[in-house]
Amino acid sequence: MELILKKDVQNLGFKDDVVTVKNGYGRNFLIPQGFAHMATPSAKKVLAENLRQKAHKEAKIVDDAKKIAESLKAIEIKITAKAGGEKLFGSITNIDIAEALEKAGQPIERKFITSGVVKRTGKYAASVRLHRDVIVELPYEIVAEK
Repeated sequence: MELILKKDVQNLGFKDDVVTVKNGYGRNFLIPQGFAHMATPSAKKVLAENLRQKAHKEAKIVDDAKKIAESLKAIEIKITAKAGGEKLFGSITNIDIAEALEKAGQPIERKFITSGVVKRTGKYAASVRLHRDVIVELPYEIVAEK
């Protein structure tokens, strides 16, 4: 079953992508939730025209995302957390990274940050998706609270 995505879907594709999925997944989840619609020949023609019109607007958005990516690479993030030795009391997630970025002056929504759950002190890296074409590796360090 071919579908056109209306929204970004994790591990499937981005908005306006034409994807092939199993019939049950498309009919029972993607279409009822409003994530996609059927990719009929006329819908594909409309999509192609819309993408052609969006192309020059998209270039400006990508340039802005690259500027933000360069500024993110210059930021050093240190997150302090309560710890017993190297093991943390609790964990560090993308929420904590988003808060640290906001304190540094670069507010990024937490849903665009992928880091996993960290339960030990040390140096780690998170990936930040600013645009479908611009993904930045953001190094951060977790230190024990004194």
